[in-house]
Amino acid sequence: MKALRDVDLGMLNARGSALDETTRRRARHVIAENQRTVEACEAMRRGDAATLGILMNESHTSLRDDYEVSSDALNAMVDAARAHPACFGARMTGAGFGGCAVAVIDAQAADDFAPRVAADYQARTGPQPGRLRMPGDQRRGSV
Repeated sequence: MKALRDVDLGMLNARGSALDETTRRRARHVIAENQRTVEACEAMRRGDAATLGILMNESHTSLRDDYEVSSDALNAMVDAARAHPACFGARMTGAGFGGCAVAVIDAQAADDFAPRVAADYQARTGPQPGRLRMPGDQRRGSV
């Protein structure tokens, strides 16, 4: 094996005791995230938002716990998004330690989602989240 991408979870479980705890958790994240990415691609091709949401939730948990690149603010935003009934799943994205959150939602609930998640986030943390408007984006923005 020349790269971590060539290792599966079975191999890591069999040989992971040779690694320190932090390295083992980081490796578990990378290996599982590679598999989740493949499964997410398949779910998107099938139009399976429920499975994609589950994978996104698992990804965030792994980024938070195994890779340790999330933050309290990102976790609060993801939790607020997940609490909305239209949310299939949510995770942090970007650089972590102050990155962004992305959610897969039922498009029919988009107008309700952003303000309710913003209010939930503010109730959880105090600060009001900002809205991002991308150039050329006709949507009203995102939380």
